[in-house]
Amino acid sequence: MLAFPSTYTVGITSLGYQVVWATLAQRADVDVRRLFTDQGDPPHRHCDLFGLSLSWELDGPVLLDLLEQQRIPLWASERGDTDPIVFGGGPVLTANPEPLAPFFDVVLLGDGELLLPAFVDALQAHREAPRAERLRHLAQVPGVYVPSLYAPRYSSEGDLLAVEPIEAGIPATVAKQTWRGNTLSHSTVITPEAAWPSIHMVEVVRSCPELCRFCLASYLTLPFRTPSLDDGLIPAVEKGLTATQRLGLLGASVTQHPQFADLLAWLDQDRFEGTRVSVSSVRAATVTPELGRILAKRGSKSLTIAIESGSERMRQVVNKKLATEEIYAAARYAKEGGLTGLKLYGMVGLPTEEEADVEATAALLLDLKKATPGLRLSLGVSTFVPKAHTPFQWQGVRPEADKRLKLLAKRLKPKGIELRPESYGWSVIQALLSRSDRRLAPVIAAARGSHDSLGGWKQAYRAIREQPGADLPSWDDVIHATWSPERVLPWEHLEGPLPPATLKRHQAEALALTQKSGVPA
Repeated sequence: MLAFPSTYTVGITSLGYQVVWATLAQRADVDVRRLFTDQGDPPHRHCDLFGLSLSWELDGPVLLDLLEQQRIPLWASERGDTDPIVFGGGPVLTANPEPLAPFFDVVLLGDGELLLPAFVDALQAHREAPRAERLRHLAQVPGVYVPSLYAPRYSSEGDLLAVEPIEAGIPATVAKQTWRGNTLSHSTVITPEAAWPSIHMVEVVRSCPELCRFCLASYLTLPFRTPSLDDGLIPAVEKGLTATQRLGLLGASVTQHPQFADLLAWLDQDRFEGTRVSVSSVRAATVTPELGRILAKRGSKSLTIAIESGSERMRQVVNKKLATEEIYAAARYAKEGGLTGLKLYGMVGLPTEEEADVEATAALLLDLKKATPGLRLSLGVSTFVPKAHTPFQWQGVRPEADKRLKLLAKRLKPKGIELRPESYGWSVIQALLSRSDRRLAPVIAAARGSHDSLGGWKQAYRAIREQPGADLPSWDDVIHATWSPERVLPWEHLEGPLPPATLKRHQAEALALTQKSGVPA
């Protein structure tokens, strides 16, 4: 059973979920069924494997509802030989699985192209063995993390000292697996019932070479990988366009594919008349009039760029290699090409940010509106949340971010600029789930039924913390505190693409940029 922690409409739009399902479905020795929160394929009489793909922290608690629905014990320690092996993967679990670790038998760290087949092969080779023996064999597979075979060790003050194997022969660390093949993923299911109806998605790039200091999508998925145009991208596009005329080009920075201009020129052919092409976020500095023209010709209405901040200083702090003039040029080229809208994404609450930096973001949007009249502008803005395996993993959520979201609304909404802020409260819960260790698991269980509100989480946290013998750290320490670079992190036994020393150096370089210059140059 392969589950997704949301409805069918949302889940079937996840390219990662589709690829895992297709990989399993193509095996002759696996009979896979899909499960969503609102529907599912007919269940097996007996389920040997229960898998979950997690791409967003706030979806984590849904796992418990799905397990209960399938009558699977919630806690891995309570499952016996006849219960399924519960496994999970995806960016959230690859980054920091520890808060959810007591609910999983197995966590797959990294890219699934080779990891998933290796996991299933190992499971099939020992399927008749007792559960504990199966798990020990699985722990020998590179990238397969078996939480029950590792235990956290704490100081008398409740500080995490290490997460270590509980017996000999278990690897001390587990490394994320990286797919380095010449092709990336594309849709295996095209349906009008998807959140993006009847779209064929093609992964153009994986990771991002920019290395913005907060960015999980860049740091966790390194190295930056690009499939070849002739052997990878074009065949993937052609395959999908036999079934639909809607194409989505995906990736953290699709226009940085070295052959992206050639891909655009190919899509500009007359035979693609009637095909609608959309692209995910593009790097502002790569926007050209030709990009705008071809996307408009192929049915796109708008372009999406991430600016992070209107302040040049803040963009330097986060390593956003983007000049203010390049943002103006992107807007100008989008309009010249025939697009009618420009969506910008930014953040508040970044390390060292001051109110003047947020005012600079408002000023930039207002100036863009004047410079490109008729171009519809919108700003999506979120609060900075520290993520594992990034240079800013030691930084906390800044409480003043809440007021800064309101400041942007005050400056922009009266001027006709659409503002789409993410909830500050949900950013707090994201940080709780992204930064905690295994001691959070009872809180997740206690929050069931009220995990759709910040108050429900706080109440659950307080209730568990007040239990006799509980050693939960303070709420503020997990969410808001700036941690020492010497602190043992909950995910330290799980190897990401870059060593901690490199991440520390990148953080030090970012925080050294403390000169105050909140106004765009």
